[in-house]
Amino acid sequence: MLRLISLGLYEKEDMSLKALEKAKECDKLYLEIYTNFFKDDAEKLSSFIGKKVIELGREDIENRSDKLLEEAKKTDVGILVGGDCLTATTHSSLILDAKKQGIRVEIIHGSSILTAVAETGLFLYNFGKVTSIPFDNEKVEAPYDVIKQNKEMHTLCLLDLKPKERKFMKATEAISYLLSIEAKRKENVFNEDALCVICAGLGSKKQMIKAGKAGDLLKEKPEVFPQCLIVPGKLHFMESAWVMEHSK
Repeated sequence: MLRLISLGLYEKEDMSLKALEKAKECDKLYLEIYTNFFKDDAEKLSSFIGKKVIELGREDIENRSDKLLEEAKKTDVGILVGGDCLTATTHSSLILDAKKQGIRVEIIHGSSILTAVAETGLFLYNFGKVTSIPFDNEKVEAPYDVIKQNKEMHTLCLLDLKPKERKFMKATEAISYLLSIEAKRKENVFNEDALCVICAGLGSKKQMIKAGKAGDLLKEKPEVFPQCLIVPGKLHFMESAWVMEHSK
């Protein structure tokens, strides 16, 4: 059996009881560390769960998944994933490969940034297509286009991260990136007066939510990670009230 076990939003205490119980039932446990951020490492999770947790890298999932699937044919294999395990398409691909080989798959869901952003007061059903901003973005303009296409819908911009290197993109870097594209294209999609919401370390004790104009938010220095940027579209009056609270 192959189990994909969601760890939740930020740290080991965010695991659901079901996730913890299922992890304990596995014969082998792995921690996937490259598609998402999770505060606690394999050693801390091993102590918390009471079972050895082995760290997996990008190559192990994308190019050496056959080894994992062979193990799953003979024993119960669990892969621990920060956030919700189905947020990354990589895991969807792994599930399809497992099912093609007749391997039983079990999914244990958890809290995710895709729902946690509702703490900003923005309604989830008013969000449009999600986009991601990579570190190497000199020739990348797709996020700007997504904001343009979403029009009156809110746009969630997920920011690049390399957890193993402890490298995380800041929301202010994302704002600067979008402003640079606006300066080049001049389509008035994202200028310094554009309303933005910065989310930093959601789910942590030091989390920060700050709303304001793009130009003003460049002065902010949130140091808790991971971070994301929301570009709101048309606001419901209740959303407007929430955004005002976060702008203080």
